[in-house]
This record gives sequence, C-alpha cells and structure tokens, in this order.
Amino acid sequence: MLTQAATPELIAQWKALFQKYRPLLRPNRKPASLLASFLMECYPLSVCTDHCWEEAIRGNVLENPFEWKKLPPGAFPLPVAFRVKNSGTGASLYQSQEEGNTGSPIYVGMDLITGYFQVEGGCSLLWDQLFAFRGLDAMDLENYYLVAEYIGCLRRFGKLERTLGELNQP
Repeated sequence: MLTQAATPELIAQWKALFQKYRPLLRPNRKPASLLASFLMECYPLSVCTDHCWEEAIRGNVLENPFEWKKLPPGAFPLPVAFRVKNSGTGASLYQSQEEGNTGSPIYVGMDLITGYFQVEGGCSLLWDQLFAFRGLDAMDLENYYLVAEYIGCLRRFGKLERTLGELNQP
C-alpha cells in the first residue's frame, strides 16, 4: 500500500521490479466474491450500512478510469463495506495500525463487480494481505506500480516464490 509520495527513486524501483517480474507473471486475479469470502474467513467483521461508504466506493470506481474500465458493459458498481472487529484475529490488525491511527476503526470497502477495494483506519497490513490474495488481471499486469506492489505484498507474506511457481507450471 502506497503510504508515501512517489519519488523518482521509488518510481525507478517500481520499474526495475516490473522489468524483472512481469515476464514471470500471468493473470491470476480472483473475483470479488472470493476476496470478500477470504476477508470474512480471516477476520471478525460487521457489515456497514452507512450509505456514505457505498457512495465512496461507487465514486472511487466510477471516477477512476483504470477501475471503471473493469466494469462489464451496462454494469454498475455493487459496493459493500465491513468494519473489522477488534477481537480475535481482528485484534492483531488493530495492534499493527500505523501511527496516528491507533484505536481508529478499521474498515474495508469493496466493489463486488470489479474487485476494487480500499482499507481505512491505518492498516497497511490488511491492504497488503488482500492485494496479495486478490492477484492481478491482464490490465493490472501492464501497470508497473501494481506489479511492483504485488511483488512487495507477496514478499511481505513469504509467498513470492510459491506464487511464481504456481503461475509458471505447465
């Protein structure tokens, strides 16, 4: 999860990772329904019924050309939002919150059509976990930042070599 300004040095690192790993990657993006199931299996959640969340997620898809191009013709975003409970496995996420967010609620919003998701509440650990699980589609694979981010997330969870092996099996 990008939490700092993109500097020329950082962009050069992303491009280098892209050059190294892009030839080894294949589309492997899971549908949003699996991403939601994964989240529900891993953490205790409550569903958010605040319409502000729905509007934010819908807007983030519709106002971002990279995301809205992933909508099937005639389809509209189908947003859903969850609040991670600060209990059980969710407690570890609250313990990993970035400075300035400690104790803030952690929310996950996603579009069930495109697979777009966002995490609020200063928890890059959860964002990285969801991104590594979701994978990349063909369009994502042409974006050097997304490829570099995916590689970084896989490394963070010790899944890079296994994922590359799975993607390159005959």
